[in-house]
Amino acid sequence: MTGMNRGIRIDNPFVLSAFHSTLLHQFLVVLAVVVVLSLVWNAVRAVQFRRATAASASGGLTAVGAVGIEPRARLVLRLLFGALWTLDGVLQLQPSMPLGLPSGVLSPAASGSPSWVQHVVTFGVTIWSNHPIVAATSAVWIQIGIGVGLLVAPRGWWSRAAGLATVGWGLVVWVFGEAVGGLFTPGASWLFGLPGAAIFYVVAGLLIALPEAAWRSGAIGRWLLRGLGALFVGMGVLQAWPGRGTWHGRATAHAAPGPLTVMAKAMASVPQPSMLAAAVRSFGDFDAQHGWGVNLAIVVLLVGIGACLLTGNRRIAGAGVAVGIVVCLANWVLVQDFGFFGGLGTDPNSMVPTAFLLGCGYLALAPATAEEPSAQPAAARATTDWFARTPAYLLQVAGAVLAGAIVLIGAAPMALAAANPRADPILSEAVNGSPNHVDIPSWGFSLTDQHGRHVTLSGLRGRVVVLTFLDPVCTTDCPLIAQQLRSADTQLGASAAHVTFVAVDANPTYLSRSALVAFDRQEQLTSMRNWEYLTGGLDELNALWIDYGISVAKGTAGAMAAHSDLLYVIDPSGRIRSVIQSDPGNTSATASSLSTLVAGEVQRVLAL
Repeated sequence: MTGMNRGIRIDNPFVLSAFHSTLLHQFLVVLAVVVVLSLVWNAVRAVQFRRATAASASGGLTAVGAVGIEPRARLVLRLLFGALWTLDGVLQLQPSMPLGLPSGVLSPAASGSPSWVQHVVTFGVTIWSNHPIVAATSAVWIQIGIGVGLLVAPRGWWSRAAGLATVGWGLVVWVFGEAVGGLFTPGASWLFGLPGAAIFYVVAGLLIALPEAAWRSGAIGRWLLRGLGALFVGMGVLQAWPGRGTWHGRATAHAAPGPLTVMAKAMASVPQPSMLAAAVRSFGDFDAQHGWGVNLAIVVLLVGIGACLLTGNRRIAGAGVAVGIVVCLANWVLVQDFGFFGGLGTDPNSMVPTAFLLGCGYLALAPATAEEPSAQPAAARATTDWFARTPAYLLQVAGAVLAGAIVLIGAAPMALAAANPRADPILSEAVNGSPNHVDIPSWGFSLTDQHGRHVTLSGLRGRVVVLTFLDPVCTTDCPLIAQQLRSADTQLGASAAHVTFVAVDANPTYLSRSALVAFDRQEQLTSMRNWEYLTGGLDELNALWIDYGISVAKGTAGAMAAHSDLLYVIDPSGRIRSVIQSDPGNTSATASSLSTLVAGEVQRVLAL
């Protein structure tokens, strides 16, 4: 009924079914890539075996693999962030992600930020809202692919490419998913995630993308720890800054609680194991009673850790790293509440990657050990003959190719979705159900259009007719439906020359042509050459409403009528081929989705 538009629950079964189905189809593509890579690997191994058999007498064949030892700090960093990206990808599998992420994560992250930040985030929210299945599945595969690449790619450019992929996707998440890390959000704090978890992934990716030679002097460790030291000092100063409410928990029963107390209480209310919720709630209660002392301890710890890291001295910095990791883990548990509970947690928040960088920075302080000498001659080490590579190296290459394919499976649909401003039809189907495909005779009419011309359904034979019922004084659904019909006309392109969009008056009070003309002007429909808005006598209209199942309830004087939102697609021979519930929903995405659905149904009927 007009004015009764509906939203979509984040657990909408129609959307969840599509989400799982899409994931399954894409997983089958991944399996197909695995099969192809397995066949190629076995073919290479078969050639190697024949070569080894032929060369066994002379000893002229030596398998070549990677040379030297990967610096320990780089190895640990690569494996830790590879595991972290993989975990993030798995978290994206949660059923609330397709519909819940825009309103539950993205928009709240930008709340309170300057307008330019909100505009940037809104761009990402619009893409995700318009294409929830594509966006949610793409995030899964991109992050799992990056994680697999970091974990298994062989040394050299393969591994460095995984680092660059980390940088690229990390920046996307930092800007659109974390609203530039909350840097411009009032009340932001290191305790709550400032400067954003994704920026630490970006830093890790940059370090992994560096040539391995850069890791062998200890300079990376010094610069990394000094950068983290500056961050800790800066965050400590921000935490101590007066006027931000950080120096009190809740001094009296009537005082407003401090931000740390509020955060702890909020996180404790997130669905999670009761034991964890109790620990977070207890910390919130403690901060409410001792807010000044808690904040003082936090400020001292942050500044002290930062000062130790800034020294560059291995022993002093080591103490700062140890304390820093403990503080990160304590904050991760007691304030950030692990970061991934509640059904919309996309990652473990900022403390885990911070701790990883601290530990790897300390490992990188010590100069790397000299490379083990290779038993192979230089000419053999430089070979480009894949059949001379070791089985282990070939497996790593296969893993890297698989990782790239997984990322592509996610990135390609995401890029196409970002370039498509029209919402996917699944949103309209989630609100209204799928179109009902039928093959039944239509009911004819003989009415007058907005220009005073006589129009009959039989006179439109040879064209596809999109028929709906609109109230000319409606201020809720009808204007939205009209706009989506106009958008559907645009989407049809050249095919629109074979289509007529017809609306029949659905208000028993306002039957004049002037009311129809006013509606057309208001909704900018006058430029549509294939648009007909029809009216007639009340008896004629009432009979047509009954024929097409349109329930119309007369409003009070001067008010719009309540009526069914239905839309019919009639083929050129005059038979109804599709019946669409046309409630536009209560968001711009669901409304836009209706136009895509209508255009798709028209194209289907044109192709019959």
